[in-house]
Amino acid sequence: MNKTGLVRRQSHLAVLVFPDETSVFQAYRLLHYHGVSPEHLAIVGEGYSNPEHVGLLKPMQLATRKAKAFSILAGTIGAIAGFALFLVSTLHSIGLSGIQPILLAPAFAVVGGFTGAVIGGLFGLFGEGTTASIYRHHVDRGQYLLMIEGPDRIVRWGQEVLSHYATSRL
Repeated sequence: MNKTGLVRRQSHLAVLVFPDETSVFQAYRLLHYHGVSPEHLAIVGEGYSNPEHVGLLKPMQLATRKAKAFSILAGTIGAIAGFALFLVSTLHSIGLSGIQPILLAPAFAVVGGFTGAVIGGLFGLFGEGTTASIYRHHVDRGQYLLMIEGPDRIVRWGQEVLSHYATSRL
């Protein structure tokens, strides 16, 4: 833990796009030669790993996952808030005109769940979904991705090694 109390991210990721199989494989071999272990490398493209295997889901899949997660979270918070309002209204005899206090928890849960689903879907689609769709577009065009994942020092070292070599030389 650092001074702020937040846990630092343990794994970092760099994604590089290559125009053809030859150049991506040469970059892979170059990184391996310079000490980057194959367990930290992945080639994505025809004949290698597919995008789903390395976590590059389709934007709608990401949006659906985020929508479900946010819906469950917001629905739970809504149910707790509704139950708390129910308790307050029954204990203090607050008159909620025309509303049955027992229906507050389910109503807040439904509204919270729906709101969470919409917000989560938007975050998934326009957040992570945008990045994933850019990389998937490159793969769909026949290009290749070289992914370096691991501790910060390994990812930085891999980027430094590749920065010393122009893609035309690879």
